[in-house]
Amino acid sequence: MPSKLLLALSVWLLLPTSDAGRQMPKLSDKKLCADSECSHPILIARALQDFYPGDCRFIPIRQGQLVYVYAMLKDRGKLFWAGSVQDSYYGQQEARIGHFPSSVVEETHALMPASTEVETTEWDFYCY
Repeated sequence: MPSKLLLALSVWLLLPTSDAGRQMPKLSDKKLCADSECSHPILIARALQDFYPGDCRFIPIRQGQLVYVYAMLKDRGKLFWAGSVQDSYYGQQEARIGHFPSSVVEETHALMPASTEVETTEWDFYCY
């Protein structure tokens, strides 16, 4: 009996405790993009303040960082955008794509109109 308990405890301790590798709730059913693949940036924005993500769907942003915005989530009044961040020196930080509140950035350069409506998929909110 003690060996079964020890085995069960060992397995429980090895289970992942992060959000990585699981489906998270959708933030929206639709998004606005520059093209049907959401592969071209809509705009470049600069972070007005630091943003610390609550879960793995979001990306951390530091004040002053440039953010390349690829999508604007539609159902939530464009409260959340999707994009990637870059450090002040290109290549200094690995680019990550994720969501962030639109209120923590200001638009600096419009690149393409966000005129294509695209349905979100489960992969838009999957944690790796």
